Amino acid sequence: MTGLSTVFVMLAALFWGLSGGIGGILMADGWDAFVVSFYRGTIGLLCVLVWLMLRPRGSGLANGRLWFWSAIAGVGVAGNFAFYFVSIGQGSVAVAATLMYCAPVFVYLVSFALKLESPTALKWAAMVLVMVGVVLLTQIYDIGAGGVTALGVGAGLLSGLSYAIFIFGFKYAAPHGSPQAILVIAFTVLAMILILPGDAEQVVAALSTPDWPLFLALGVLGAGLSFVLYIIGLNHTAPAVASIVAMVEPVTASLFGVVVLNETLAGPQIAGMVLILVTVTALSVFSSSRRPPPNLPVAD
Repeated sequence: MTGLSTVFVMLAALFWGLSGGIGGILMADGWDAFVVSFYRGTIGLLCVLVWLMLRPRGSGLANGRLWFWSAIAGVGVAGNFAFYFVSIGQGSVAVAATLMYCAPVFVYLVSFALKLESPTALKWAAMVLVMVGVVLLTQIYDIGAGGVTALGVGAGLLSGLSYAIFIFGFKYAAPHGSPQAILVIAFTVLAMILILPGDAEQVVAALSTPDWPLFLALGVLGAGLSFVLYIIGLNHTAPAVASIVAMVEPVTASLFGVVVLNETLAGPQIAGMVLILVTVTALSVFSSSRRPPPNLPVAD
C-alpha cells in the first residue's frame, strides 16, 4: 500500500503540473485568468462532492469550527489558483510554478510569527537561498528581460502565500471533519469569490465553447482527482517522500511550458529554478524527518 500511495502522490503532483500548462493554453486562447481559475475550482467542487457522497461518515458538517477553518482554506485556494494563472499570463508556466513552489517558505514565516515553529540558522539560511533563487529565476534585477513582468513576479509569490493560507486553514479544519467535507466547503468559497472578478460573458461562454474539454481536464486533473489522490496517498506516504515527489509538479509544468508552449529560460533562470527546488525540498525533508511538517495537501 505504501508504494501505491507514493504513486498517488506522484500522480497528483503530475496532474497539478499539467494543469498549469492547460491553463496557459486557455489563456493563450483569450480566456481570462479568473474565469480559468473559477472553472478549475468549480469542476473540482463537483468531483469532491462525489467523494463526500461516497464517503459521508465523519464529515463534521455540523461543526462550526470546520466551516470557519474550511472557509479560510477556501480563501487561500482561491488566491492560489487565481494568482497562479495571473502569473502565468504575465510570465511563463515555469516561472509561475516555481514561485508557487516557494509556499513552504511562507508557511515557516507565518509559523515563526505565530510561534508555532522555532527559527533556526538552517531554516533562515534555506530561506535566503530561496530568495536568491527567486532573484535569478525572475531576473528581477532586470525585470522583463526574461519575459516576466513585475506583476507576474508578484502574482507568483502571492500564489505561494495564498497556498500557505490554504495549508493553515486545512490543518486547523482537519480535526473537526473529513478531508472531503473540508474541500467541499473550500471549493464552494472559491467559486463564490472568483465568480466576482471574472468576465461574466466569458463565464457563460465557457459552457458552450469548443474549449470545454480543456476546462474539464483542468478541473478534474487540477482540482478534483488530484486532491483526492494526494490526500489518500498521504495516509501511507512518509512526509519526506511526499516532499521529494512533489517536485514532479514544477518540473512537469516547466517541461510543458518549454515543449508545448515554446517558452524559453535563460541560464540564470534555470540556475534559480534548481536552487529553489533543491532548497525547498531539502528544507521539507529535513523538517519532516524531525516531526510532521505543516505542509498538508498541496494546491498550485
